Amino acid sequence: MTNKRRKRGISGLFVLLLSMLIILSTTILTGYLFFKEKYKGSAVAYSTNLIKSLPSSGMERTIAKLFYTDEEINRIQNGTSIVEDTQQITQDNGDGIEIHRLKGTSYQAVMMLVKNPEDLMVAVNPNLDSSGAGLSLDEYIELNNGIAGINAGGFEDAGGNGNGGQAWGIVISDGKLVSGNLNDFTSVIGINYNNELVVGDMSAKQALEWNVRDAVTFGPIFINQFKVVFENGRHPGLNPRTVIGQREDGTFLLLVIDGRQPVSFGATYQDIIKIMQDFGAMTAANLDGGNSTVMVHDGKTLNSTVSIYGARNLPTAFVVKKGE
Repeated sequence: MTNKRRKRGISGLFVLLLSMLIILSTTILTGYLFFKEKYKGSAVAYSTNLIKSLPSSGMERTIAKLFYTDEEINRIQNGTSIVEDTQQITQDNGDGIEIHRLKGTSYQAVMMLVKNPEDLMVAVNPNLDSSGAGLSLDEYIELNNGIAGINAGGFEDAGGNGNGGQAWGIVISDGKLVSGNLNDFTSVIGINYNNELVVGDMSAKQALEWNVRDAVTFGPIFINQFKVVFENGRHPGLNPRTVIGQREDGTFLLLVIDGRQPVSFGATYQDIIKIMQDFGAMTAANLDGGNSTVMVHDGKTLNSTVSIYGARNLPTAFVVKKGE
């Protein structure tokens, strides 16, 4: 009886120890997966922001070092990406369009290169400045026999419920002023008859005299003739962005940056300038962003929009026409 009791005692102890080991292993694994998701998980921008705010020592930093080296932590805290802002996935579509997917410390973005500058135009709401709603980007592309596009100028948008019927500033289409007044002095972003990007503060009359064929109003202007003209003291924070630029060879640069999402908080103006300079922009300017930011190619939306109302009605759009 004594041996049997001893064996049962040993067996029971073994089961207890095994159970405790399983519980301990499960707890450690659960904790590891929790902190991995927290510090290096799918919500990239959220994780990056946590790393940026880590103290120089302590338990939080010790846990974070399970997933990052000291060098990686320092690089994030100094404002550079773990993988550099130049990390890209590139797609050449054989239609004069090249698409780059970019990843920075606080954002995910898509850069579209339009290699044939004559293919880019401003599409305009046919009911502009009336009570009639604007169109979605998909509709502008279809209406103008396009293949791709981004949103363009600003519009009246009280409470985020604007219907794209009332544009901000001026709109020029095919050499004609279709919204605003000749003497309105605004931040103009346009394309002239030489298919060159024209940016700057000017009146509609001046823009027409300078042979601008298509234009919208927004801003600020970031780069002009390779010179950064943006006021460095202004810091509007992280947000979704839409940007247009042009290289010296005529290639248009169309950029959208996701924002207000766990995987992408958005970008600052300084982030935009760096991206545009990395792509060789001679000229670059900010377009309407926020909930309006959208890019479409070949019927597919390439970015993650944040409008709770779905595809927004827009007063204007930059549309890439199908090549002949």
